[in-house]
Amino acid sequence: MKDDGFNWQILVGFLLSLLAFSYPLLFSGWSLGSDIRWASVALFVFAAVFVIVGLRRAFASGRGKLSKVIAAVLTLFSAFTLGLFIFLAFIMATWLPKSVGAPQVGQKAADFSLADTSNKQVSLAETLSKQKGVLLVFYRGYW
Repeated sequence: MKDDGFNWQILVGFLLSLLAFSYPLLFSGWSLGSDIRWASVALFVFAAVFVIVGLRRAFASGRGKLSKVIAAVLTLFSAFTLGLFIFLAFIMATWLPKSVGAPQVGQKAADFSLADTSNKQVSLAETLSKQKGVLLVFYRGYW
């Protein structure tokens, strides 16, 4: 007797792997910091658990060929998504050029002026004369 119950685990694993891949794209404009890729890694771990459980269920005795084919295809797509994410987020990220001209931590920044929220020009020297210090945060690649 065949067990033709819906294999939701493999589908959830595949969808989680797609979410994990697109997670940095969805939240790249937010000021969450650079830890977004580690949240994606955690999502990939959950996806892998579901994919493995779904794959074992698909290849259990009594399952049809269609169940096995769908599970194999979704597993391959999930693995490809993980591999592409690792390549883009961890390997290609090392290919970025070094920012030798960027100010270092603790180094005094050159004076500059920017418009504030009311479109009034504010300089760094003016702000430092009123406050004890200023924190400058640079988001490389987000300008």
